[in-house]
Amino acid sequence: MDNRDKNRKLTIKLLGAVVAMFGFGFALVPLYDVMCDVLGINGKTNASSVSAPVGMQVDITRTVKVEFMSHITPNMPWAFTPQVTSMEVHPGEVIQTAYYAENHSSSDMVGQAVPSVSPGLGASYFNKMECFCFNQQPLSAKASTEMGLIFYIEPDIPDSIHTLTLSYTLYDISDRASNQADAETAAVQPQVNAESSQGVTL
Repeated sequence: MDNRDKNRKLTIKLLGAVVAMFGFGFALVPLYDVMCDVLGINGKTNASSVSAPVGMQVDITRTVKVEFMSHITPNMPWAFTPQVTSMEVHPGEVIQTAYYAENHSSSDMVGQAVPSVSPGLGASYFNKMECFCFNQQPLSAKASTEMGLIFYIEPDIPDSIHTLTLSYTLYDISDRASNQADAETAAVQPQVNAESSQGVTL
């Protein structure tokens, strides 16, 4: 085997490694979300809405400071900021606030926000009644939007927890959303064609 064949095989192996690493990186976010949901680690919050328990009492004798943070993945041309950076919240009190997003690009895009709460122990006491993170966030070119958040902190949160930090990371899922829409359209089209072919001619 001459050096040319060896170089060719080495190049193929390296290209394969690059493709594998890219695929792993693409799958890392949903895999991370699944693992955190199953294991309840790293401050991942519940991915579904909850209702405030009937008769829940507000603990006016204490407050917990809630800090709001936002992050955007690299190369995503959006602005993404909380309405307020922090607030004092009574455990059991239902709070409404918002985040703002603006698409600075010249193309329509779709974002998805992934939340986390720190310290991790506090995540199970932080409940979202409504959250923009439950859904994909389509945003037209140069458009902006307000994204609502309603939450409460469980009254039995440990006294040792004085501060909770709610952080959202915004991901660009435009390609994934487009592929999903194409797949749904392709699945519906045969049914439409079949129904059309069953029409009755008088």
